[in-house]
Amino acid sequence: MSIGNPPRAIRSDGRGPGDMRPVTLTLGVLKWAEGSCRIRVGDTEVLCAATISDRVPPHLRGKGTGWVTAEYSMLPRATAERSERESVKGRLGGRTHEIQRLIGRSLRGVVDLGKLGERTVTVDCDVLQADGGTRCASITGGYAALAAALMTYGMERLIVGKVAAVSVGVVGGVPFLDLDYGEDSGAEVDFNVVGTDAGTYVELQGTAEGRPFDRKRVDDLLDLANTGLARLFEIQGGALATVRR
Repeated sequence: MSIGNPPRAIRSDGRGPGDMRPVTLTLGVLKWAEGSCRIRVGDTEVLCAATISDRVPPHLRGKGTGWVTAEYSMLPRATAERSERESVKGRLGGRTHEIQRLIGRSLRGVVDLGKLGERTVTVDCDVLQADGGTRCASITGGYAALAAALMTYGMERLIVGKVAAVSVGVVGGVPFLDLDYGEDSGAEVDFNVVGTDAGTYVELQGTAEGRPFDRKRVDDLLDLANTGLARLFEIQGGALATVRR
């Protein structure tokens, strides 16, 4: 017989179900990039760099609008076993292509492209170490690098909001926030949530492994994700407050 509230589920790193891993954003880590950020989420670490160039893709030439795009890659020893560089293979893998398109869509949603002029901002996201949530870290850190670049060059008016991403999932029947690799690989339900500080979403990626999930489960996981997103927006804001205009 038990009395009182049931004990909180404790994860392998000691977190409770609704706790995020420690998150740090360090700006200005690259000498030559217009904006740069190293983001660390637990043991996942991504280096993000924003480059502003005075050109646009061919389909936008002469239209007076700008573009934001992204590239994503993972160092060979970012994971437990060495992975071959995709440049050696001569083509991007499907996962890489999907992730960099997601990062680009996420960042374009918070920039006023019409006022950017015929410029392109390219955000490179290189995974230094992977322990789950690399795409989420890339979006969160990529935004910081992008915003820092625009703020540094007097274009902060083009930033129309913040964007960040966090994972949620169900492990052992319990909803978890911010899954590490071990949790993600064994999750019954796995979601990546990309959201803005206006309470809107850029993308929801949800998958069930085995038993399908219902609408209530989706709502519960989105509520949990929103608490993580709110924390990430605070961290982004604190980091960007140090940018010199």
